[in-house]
Amino acid sequence: MTTAPSFRWNPQRPSPMPYDRYRPFHERVDVPVGDRGWPAARMERAPLWVPVDLRDGNQALAEPMDTPRKRRLFDLLVATGFKEIEVGYPSASRTDFDFVRHLVTSGAVPDDVTPVVFTPARPELIDRTFDAIEGLPRAVVHLYIATSPVWREVVLGRDRSEVWATVRAAAGHMARRAGDAPGIRFQFSPETFNLTEPDFVLELCDGLTELWDASPDRPVTHNLPATVEIATPNIYADQIEYMHRNLSRREAVILSVHPHNDRGTGVACAELAVLAGAQRVEGCLFGNGERTGNVDLVTLALNLYAQGVDPMVDFSDIDTVRDTVEHCNRLPVHPRHPYAGDLVHTAFSGTHQDAISKGLAEHARTAAESGVPEGRLPWSVPYLPIDPADVGRSYEAVIRVNSQSGKGGMAYLLRTHHGLDLPPRLRPDFSRVVQEATDTSGREATPKELYELFRQTYVIEGPPGQEEWADLDGTALIGALAAAGRTVEVLELTEDGAAAYAECRVDGVTVWGAAEGPAASGRAVLSAVHRVVR
Repeated sequence: MTTAPSFRWNPQRPSPMPYDRYRPFHERVDVPVGDRGWPAARMERAPLWVPVDLRDGNQALAEPMDTPRKRRLFDLLVATGFKEIEVGYPSASRTDFDFVRHLVTSGAVPDDVTPVVFTPARPELIDRTFDAIEGLPRAVVHLYIATSPVWREVVLGRDRSEVWATVRAAAGHMARRAGDAPGIRFQFSPETFNLTEPDFVLELCDGLTELWDASPDRPVTHNLPATVEIATPNIYADQIEYMHRNLSRREAVILSVHPHNDRGTGVACAELAVLAGAQRVEGCLFGNGERTGNVDLVTLALNLYAQGVDPMVDFSDIDTVRDTVEHCNRLPVHPRHPYAGDLVHTAFSGTHQDAISKGLAEHARTAAESGVPEGRLPWSVPYLPIDPADVGRSYEAVIRVNSQSGKGGMAYLLRTHHGLDLPPRLRPDFSRVVQEATDTSGREATPKELYELFRQTYVIEGPPGQEEWADLDGTALIGALAAAGRTVEVLELTEDGAAAYAECRVDGVTVWGAAEGPAASGRAVLSAVHRVVR
């Protein structure tokens, strides 16, 4: 083992973990790098999204979906706007075969949606696959085989020429089964592409493009999976750009990617791959899949949306999408999952809350002044990359109050839920009250609890008879209090339509009082006095 240089500002020391057992990517695969074009590229339109929830995602479930759950998820994918959907692995199980037949016989596939079915490179399984899609006017038959050295040597026991012979025989069998059917197209995946020699992948893909006689009118899809992530996303982008630049009959090829998330960079790999020339992306809703999952199509699509690019799919009701996926997969979506989690539009931190509250107020003010509906006005609110309303979320969960929260958060909740617009100088005072309560309870305070705490703190009733003084004008009220032995100076008195708030110096003590309803101003002053007395 080598020891990293030590710096005074970095006190970390070598770990006991045997990291030298693992080889860096450059010792496992040679990635040709030329004049990179992808770093300067921009993503200006959505690629073709292809959800693989019903096949790849389904294979990763402890309880694979039955036909009713598959059908519910298929209908969701169609309603969301996906136009190419991988629907199953018909030769793998009777359940998958039966579901594909269900789609054929039930007429569930709209005219503008193309199902994709998956098959290994074995003639009898290819036959089973074609039997499943019999009667579909359109389909993509997806052929795969593992191609990297370790898979060839350890799993398949074949060299490069033997793998190519297997692929060629399978592809020829597929072509014969498809015959002249114009609605059948082909797809090829060199599984473990990112660990395979680039020249071998190019040989396989170009050979199939020619064998299947691909054309712009009947293109072939070459799908290049990061089956297991091995490197930083820029390396995957280099691999995709190499293929993009060197594939033959490029105009007859749909270049597709299928990133997994073993290093936690599936989204980044997909985005950089599109910059590098990929036109199609396979993934799952919310990233379900083997091990750490397939790339998440929801995050990818809404990342584009947040950049002002049409995602070409509809996630305007994200909670319905999430509920359906959770039901079908029987897996929860994490509360912090991008865009869709329960807490992703929520701020507990005081500084975040203050910025969001001010941003929302400014957005509303600008919309009113310009005459543009708030839902159409350009969005620019701190800490919220998109308007939660655009994905069907309300603003109720944007700001929540706990012991980490500040004056902006509790003021926002009182204003939006109870119509109380606390004066700026009252907010720090009430914030201290809220923090003490939440520190004691150890949990967040709901808007109702905040309102009750506000009333308990500032709306104080005095002895019987004194409440009648609230109807007196200011001078008379101060005089009546003086006659009762109280020296009172009103420092600030404001009303917001729902309540009045009075900051008073009572017998030398500065204190706030508040009141709602009739004679609120006078009663707010009396509340301040009663607080001192109490």
